[in-house]
Amino acid sequence: MSEDSSTADHLCVLVHGLWGKPSHLDYVASTLKETFHDDVYILCPKANTGNYTYDGIELGGERLVHEIEETLHELAERGQKITKISMVGYSLGGLLARYAIGLLEAQGLLDKLEPMNFTTFATPHVGVRAPLKGWKDSIFNVLGARTISQSGRQMFLIDQFRDTGRSLLSVLADPDSIFIKGLKKFQRKSIYANLVNDRSVLFYTSALSKVDPFVNLANVNINYVKGYENVIVDPDTYLLPPTQRKTGTFAERVWKTCKSVAFWVPLSLLLVVLVPLAIAIFLINAGIQTCRSSKRIRMHENGGLFGKYRVPLLVQDVQHVVEQVFENVNASQEPAYLSNSDTEVSDSAPDKENGPSTPTPAPSGIQVEASSVRRRSSGASVHSPKLALTPEQFDIINSLNEVGLRKYPVHIHKNRHSHAAIIVRSAKDGFAEGKLVIKHWLDHEFAV
Repeated sequence: MSEDSSTADHLCVLVHGLWGKPSHLDYVASTLKETFHDDVYILCPKANTGNYTYDGIELGGERLVHEIEETLHELAERGQKITKISMVGYSLGGLLARYAIGLLEAQGLLDKLEPMNFTTFATPHVGVRAPLKGWKDSIFNVLGARTISQSGRQMFLIDQFRDTGRSLLSVLADPDSIFIKGLKKFQRKSIYANLVNDRSVLFYTSALSKVDPFVNLANVNINYVKGYENVIVDPDTYLLPPTQRKTGTFAERVWKTCKSVAFWVPLSLLLVVLVPLAIAIFLINAGIQTCRSSKRIRMHENGGLFGKYRVPLLVQDVQHVVEQVFENVNASQEPAYLSNSDTEVSDSAPDKENGPSTPTPAPSGIQVEASSVRRRSSGASVHSPKLALTPEQFDIINSLNEVGLRKYPVHIHKNRHSHAAIIVRSAKDGFAEGKLVIKHWLDHEFAV
């Protein structure tokens, strides 16, 4: 899908997520169009629709670049000159967008076009491996990776990308890669990450955080951005000093407990009956789609249409180079941590090590740099234990935080499916909080 703007010189590419389709970004596209009118030409690529998202980030990214190049060619033939480009990714689409940016850099297009905005919404930048410990959790992380073909293996970081001996996500975040070189060229770089109710992409991976300062919301006082209260968290100061909270009367607490029981008992019974059947059907379909995906990947490996994109991935040395199936199981497990003595300050925003080190221009004129994350005298200091991530995941977080990303935690709490609500994936009344997320993005993080 594309939005016809015959006078626009700015191409904005909106990339959907796993099992997704262009219509999932209809609200984002329509609001973008209403806000900037004919200043932006909107492209919602179709090449990775539905089960084609099984085929991996590499093949998906190459399809994406091919569609971008075709669009630029078609517009040029009509006499419309594009001079700027923005990349916006939702969920898995954020990883496809980052891969595509590396290919655009390798093709020289980021020297011909002015890279403007890069934004992701609920994207698993560090993969979807749950930060858990123990043999049961290891089984979960391994089996979950094998239900969505190559994309699953890559998002669970159990793949070996080409001849690098490393996972694709590790190469994608390598400081010497074409992917990071291209990403750094974008003038504005931002990410929006759900705090709660995201059963597909946990906070640590979408927010590039080694800790989760929001793991117990009842004990924290969230600092919201003025004008976007109760949804957009201040990127510089996540938390304020705790306030005295009302516990409610005994009768109110009893009523609250009764309502919770009334909701969960019938739901639990329904899950007991339906989940085994649903899992069986899903696994059968996953097996079929994985076989089909494997055939497409083998055709891709043999060259064909996308052979020209098989470029060196690293700038200095080539050799350096789902919504998940069990989302409800993942959401029900408590994250594991490293030893309690291994902690980091998570009072408001990521600490000095995690914070952006290079400035990112913002419409308000604020420069995001290392000093900005030290300017937190009003914050509530909380030492949170590090999540039980792998060394590879910590390296990915460190590398991407050096790029200078503006990070906005999003508190969607009126809907239990924040992963869909964050971009208003469908016209539901319960997704109203997502509209505020998109409004904030267009008001403060998108420039034409």
